[in-house]
Amino acid sequence: MDIDKQRLIIAAAEDYVRSLFGEDATGHDDLHVFRVRDKALFISRSEPRTCDTFLVELGALLHDVGDHKLFKRNAADMITEFLTGLDSPKELISKCVQIAEEISFKGAGVETKMSTFEGEVIQDADRLDALGAVGIARTFAYGGAKGRPMYRPEIKPERHDSFEEYKKSVGPTINHFYEKLLLLKDQMNTRTGKKMAGESHQFMLDFLDRFYAEWEGRA
Repeated sequence: MDIDKQRLIIAAAEDYVRSLFGEDATGHDDLHVFRVRDKALFISRSEPRTCDTFLVELGALLHDVGDHKLFKRNAADMITEFLTGLDSPKELISKCVQIAEEISFKGAGVETKMSTFEGEVIQDADRLDALGAVGIARTFAYGGAKGRPMYRPEIKPERHDSFEEYKKSVGPTINHFYEKLLLLKDQMNTRTGKKMAGESHQFMLDFLDRFYAEWEGRA
């Protein structure tokens, strides 16, 4: 595919993302998607292994399309419809659908390996945006949008051994740190992703220490 066609598809994907996520209040807005795109491109250029940067960019832009938390339609239908309308090659459509279907965290006890290196890069970028200060803000935004309590000491975090269990989880927002966020550092795929995750992981631990100190009246 020539560079002009690639640019057309990327520009159309950016507009598609704005139309789908521009008014989202759960932490999965269009700016989240664009941060993931930028992080994914940074990781792809920082790794010694070469990859298809066009697929990295497009896959990152479409990674939340059809997400079960946000849509009634699935990723395969939505992405196929969008990219087919741009006369995209079937192989490209298939790869973007695969990335969107594989990328999500599905529970502490569920393996979520990506099939391609491009997918690994995008998954790391998506998970990095769930960590650190931005990750904390997004977590509380999601909990608030879903009407979940911030913290209930009597409700303990759970280990979800299936995607169905994870999807049904409605625990307090603080529990999400233990059920997902604090697990991500050790699930990074790339050398760059692992390095970037370390500092953000520690920031979340420090936040939780301060949160409990204030909650219990010790600070």
